[in-house]
Amino acid sequence: MGTAVAQTQKTGIATYLGSEKVKENILPVVGEKDYTSFVTSIVSAVQTNKDLAQCTNASIVNAALLGQSLKLSPSPQLGEYYMVKYENKGVAEAVFQAGYKGLIRLAMRSGQYRKMNVIEVREGELVHYNPFDEDYKFAPITDPKKREKAKVIGYYAYFELTTGFRKEMYWTIEEMQAHAKQYSKGYKSDITKGTSYTFWSKNFNEMAKKTMLRQLISKWGIMSIEFQNAFNNDQAVIRDDGTPDYVDNGDPTVEDVEADVIDGSFKEAMPEVDMSDPNLPDFMKG
Repeated sequence: MGTAVAQTQKTGIATYLGSEKVKENILPVVGEKDYTSFVTSIVSAVQTNKDLAQCTNASIVNAALLGQSLKLSPSPQLGEYYMVKYENKGVAEAVFQAGYKGLIRLAMRSGQYRKMNVIEVREGELVHYNPFDEDYKFAPITDPKKREKAKVIGYYAYFELTTGFRKEMYWTIEEMQAHAKQYSKGYKSDITKGTSYTFWSKNFNEMAKKTMLRQLISKWGIMSIEFQNAFNNDQAVIRDDGTPDYVDNGDPTVEDVEADVIDGSFKEAMPEVDMSDPNLPDFMKG
């Protein structure tokens, strides 16, 4: 993917994007046709998220470029990917965070999958569980309100390929919690300190669903180049050379965009850009 030029700290995102040098680095990835909408989406995201506005411009643009290269939407309501603030060695940077819906879209786009789903399992829904021969039986709670109130006891995911091959997986809530503590230093820190900075703390079910898909597809499924790209760059700051820098170092100060979506804080898929911003590039003012 393309690269973004390192910024001078505190330069506004609109001013940064108005640079010809930055535009030259964006165009090969985005293309002339989608350039304006791409820039508008970044400016909109920064204007409506005070924490993202604190991140380095390069990390914001590089995360967005990765999302663009994967043909995923930055709309937080769609939940395909997010750009989220992390404190990385004293510097606020934007992390590329794939959403579980984005992973499903990438997998299905390959044309290799006939069906795919991931869902939390509520108390009373698990009828039979035999992991040795992957024999799972469920009795779903059909009343949405009753189901929402029922305790989550685990997570179930499956896929079926166009060839007919099918794979299922079930994890208990305890297995998922152990996984989160082992692989996220930030979440382990949250548990110890009683804080809730990380995705795992604020949005456990969504992270658990994504974990199920990652485990299932990476071990048993067909991973397209796009899926591998999302998989390898997930939860990382994307550097100018395109390499991922994983920053879950145990002391994140992240405002969880994904959690805001669940809370219903986002009223629009993509809020309008504030056209009164004097630093907007000229092509956005017309």
